[in-house]
Amino acid sequence: MEQSLTVEKFPISQVKLWGKKLLFPGIDLHTRCRSYFLPKFFRSGEIDTLDAGFGNGALSYAAYKLGNRVLGVTYDSTQVQKAHTFFSALNTDSERLQFQVCNLYDLPKLNRKFDQIICSETLEHIQKDDVIIKHFYDMLKPGGVLHLCCPFALHPEHNLGRTDEPEDGGHVRDGYTMESYQKLLEPVGFEIVKSAGLGSPFLSALDRSMVAVRMKLGDIAALPLFFVALPLQKFDYLNSTVPFALYVQVVKSSSSKNEL
Repeated sequence: MEQSLTVEKFPISQVKLWGKKLLFPGIDLHTRCRSYFLPKFFRSGEIDTLDAGFGNGALSYAAYKLGNRVLGVTYDSTQVQKAHTFFSALNTDSERLQFQVCNLYDLPKLNRKFDQIICSETLEHIQKDDVIIKHFYDMLKPGGVLHLCCPFALHPEHNLGRTDEPEDGGHVRDGYTMESYQKLLEPVGFEIVKSAGLGSPFLSALDRSMVAVRMKLGDIAALPLFFVALPLQKFDYLNSTVPFALYVQVVKSSSSKNEL
């Protein structure tokens, strides 16, 4: 009887893994947008990269494919286990792509320096964002770069008046603008050197249709619409007037006064 149960479970596990590989990095169109555009800004080569709040690991994996040694961290142990399982199945080098449980408030406990830090769709969930930014600054080597991407606060789907919500997994604030990024980043010693708006109105319209179907009928029922939307996503573009998300590339000066 036990042998029968084991035989039945194994194919299901393989089917799930196959499906995840096929759909990676997922059917959320905005996630796919970030996974496509953000790695174009990443540094390549044998450098040390921290992915702070790695989500499904798509950006960690992108940095890994660029030759980086990557550590992805999150407070969620389930996400860490899923990432280990999935990326091991992709035959990644476990020495160069690692995942670890770590609350971002506890980042100094890693006692490590990085050439590059990625933080995407995470900071808007954290009340003391200034504390996290200071951690990032301290953990970057001189000349290191921070890739920060958060919801654009003025986008209609984000602009709900949230400024100091409880830190319970939802959005603490609506997001950020260039002005609020500058107010957060520059006092620490960071310099914004590049910016880009991600998620055009066209993509947002596609995504709203997908979300409506997913909420009403579930993810599996939304797959036909997803495969229709996938080639249409090629018409997405950077830097719309009101993007869904706002990316900034931020550099820690190699001659910063804070290093003296």
